[in-house]
Amino acid sequence: MPQDTRTTPTAAAATGWDRAGWRSRPRVQMPDYPDAAALRAVEGQLSRFPPLVFAGEARRLRSHLAQVAQGRAFLLQGGDCAESFAEFSADTIRDTFKVMLQMAVVLTWGAQMPVVKVGRVAGQFAKPRSAPTETQGGVDLPSYRGDIINGFDFTPAARMPDPQRMLQAYTQAAASLNLLRAFSTGGYADIHRVQSWIADFTDGPEAARYRDIAERISDAMAFMQAAGVTAETAHELGTVEFYTSHEALLLEYEEALARTDSTTGLPVAGSGHMLWIGDRTRQPDGAHVEFLRGVQNPIGLKCGPSISESDLKRLIDALNPGNEPGRLTLIARFGAGSVGDHLPRLIRAVAAEGADVVWSCDPMHGNTIKSASGFKTRPFDSVLREVREFFEIHAAEGSVPGGVHFEMTGQDVTECTGGVRAVTDEDLSSRYHTACDPRLNASQSLELAFLVAEELRARRTGTPAGLRQAS
Repeated sequence: MPQDTRTTPTAAAATGWDRAGWRSRPRVQMPDYPDAAALRAVEGQLSRFPPLVFAGEARRLRSHLAQVAQGRAFLLQGGDCAESFAEFSADTIRDTFKVMLQMAVVLTWGAQMPVVKVGRVAGQFAKPRSAPTETQGGVDLPSYRGDIINGFDFTPAARMPDPQRMLQAYTQAAASLNLLRAFSTGGYADIHRVQSWIADFTDGPEAARYRDIAERISDAMAFMQAAGVTAETAHELGTVEFYTSHEALLLEYEEALARTDSTTGLPVAGSGHMLWIGDRTRQPDGAHVEFLRGVQNPIGLKCGPSISESDLKRLIDALNPGNEPGRLTLIARFGAGSVGDHLPRLIRAVAAEGADVVWSCDPMHGNTIKSASGFKTRPFDSVLREVREFFEIHAAEGSVPGGVHFEMTGQDVTECTGGVRAVTDEDLSSRYHTACDPRLNASQSLELAFLVAEELRARRTGTPAGLRQAS
């Protein structure tokens, strides 16, 4: 992977930008805090805290994403729907990190190129909601918007937005980053260890269909070891680069953690390496676009069925006026069966602009349904189908399918149905732990990586084969 660059034309081109400028723009999906003085006190405290990430790290991620845009690397972005204060633990972080490493190795085999690993972690505390209020038993209360804003319990006290929660979010994010950095460089990420975890997954009869890939990876590892290429002789085999990301929804938190990069003199968001704008907050003249256009971090933009070509062009101009490689990732989220109705027109609009972007597929948010048992879920086959359609359309359009974006966990939850270790509708109630949207469990996440790896290999070798059906 290339070394980080030193110029940031996109951020430099953000003329007339001020970190508080978003406050004069229309704001959506953000809370109204009842105690303005308490909010100002928390913002002041956060502004004195050290940043959670540093500008050089964000620049390095941007250089990796530039390689993704050119088809020389692949983006794997995944993690929790919404991080929880109550379920925070070292084991939870470790298990999700472990699954992402396994997925990355399998994808590296399929693509024969580096995989850029970006977690939805250490900042994914806020969630947009479809309605501002929720009704239970005739009682109407504010919707739960994530632990950084209010509590999940359906009580007036819990649902009241509380700025003190931002301080707890910061503390948890700092602890998460500390542990992730230790895992990334302390030997836990050794590729030989990861390969053995993959072999464990394919030992079971239900995953036998993926054993051939696992054995090929094992053979490659054995050859490298015999040739003297180990974690002791090649530092890259024992460590990984792992970045953090989240939706930049709560702008008071984002502004308070924004800093000035001492190297370039330009602003950087100190809350995470990569930030994205959601499908509900991407108004070209809105507060979220105004804030994120000025920071030099890599930026993601969720693109759902309602986005028009004209709005997409306006957003590209606002967020990446210098057409900086690696700056902007377009995260497509349409729903299985609907990708062909929307993605081609957006690809063509981007091509007509000559815009340098990363295309990534979020197959989660467009495939949420309510099960017969009343649980919100996502069928594995629908997730897989949207990924397959994403690859097929990029092949037809001659563009680069740069990555995938999953809501997932390393825990053995039962929230999405299907997969080789089939989760049924009847299973959902046994380990349904999410406070917001359903997540792929460890087995489903790794299976999806195998299926995407097959597609990447088919594209690389010219084999006319699409993703297999999961069933």
